[in-house]
Amino acid sequence: MGKLGRFACIFTPMALSIASLLCLLLVFLGGLNKNDSNLSSLWFFRADASDFLANPDFDLISGTDIDDHILQAFRTSASSNKLKDFYTVHLWNYCSGDIKGDDFKLTYCSPRQASFWFNPEEVWGLNNTAAERFFPKQLDKGLDVYRKVSKWMFAAYSIAFWVTVAEIVLGIFAIFSRWGSFVTTIASTASTIMTLAASATSTALYGSLTGAFNTVLKPYHIKGELGHKMMVVTWLAVAFSFGAGLFWLISTCCCSGKSDKKRVKVEKTPYTYERVASPYLGHREQHGGSHEMHNMGPQQTGKVSAYEPFRHT
Repeated sequence: MGKLGRFACIFTPMALSIASLLCLLLVFLGGLNKNDSNLSSLWFFRADASDFLANPDFDLISGTDIDDHILQAFRTSASSNKLKDFYTVHLWNYCSGDIKGDDFKLTYCSPRQASFWFNPEEVWGLNNTAAERFFPKQLDKGLDVYRKVSKWMFAAYSIAFWVTVAEIVLGIFAIFSRWGSFVTTIASTASTIMTLAASATSTALYGSLTGAFNTVLKPYHIKGELGHKMMVVTWLAVAFSFGAGLFWLISTCCCSGKSDKKRVKVEKTPYTYERVASPYLGHREQHGGSHEMHNMGPQQTGKVSAYEPFRHT
């Protein structure tokens, strides 16, 4: 098959590995630039407070001091412009903006930091207020779990990204041998495991956070939403990585890359003969143009036989 066939054999897993890397890159680039509508649309979670801001003076439940404290804190945050229409949470940071009709316009993105987690009490200016003491315990517990797990999630995405880069680099060496494919398969397996772990963690984490927001903050007209586009991108990364690992494994068994050279084996034609000296006729010597026979056998004959012996080979 040769090197060309070997290259064709690893083209599919290499393309799938690159596709997985691009999906992971999109996860990292989400929220990078508030002016880029494509990247800003890639978020894990969105909190929508536009309904509250549209009517911040609504009466919640009469005779409930705890709810009134939280409601008053939200009103204070809204009056000081700390509470925006919506917030989107990304891997590195969060962004906020205004809603005009059906248009979600980003106006601010926080600085990017590793192991980021979205703390609504701090972002909305509710810390060091009465609302912080009375904030629903269910949401507090959810945020505490979110803070701890978000560190693991960020580490899993980072490891998955760099292991996928290593997989692609090793895949170049896989062009030359099946041993290269074997080493690349190991890297691909690690990449798939980490990508799967990161995607499963982010899905469960932000799914739980969405549920907590919609349960606890629903009376305040604040709702949460899971980022479906980001979920599609991160699970596509898993699918591409799994497919790449499968084809890398297949390439360890097929397409050796060695040319199939036909070896022409020359054999002697059967039943050939070689002429040998006769033990009966002896050999001839020339002396002055005359021929003299010397008998090599035990008896001498004065005649030259017409028979010429041959040796079978």
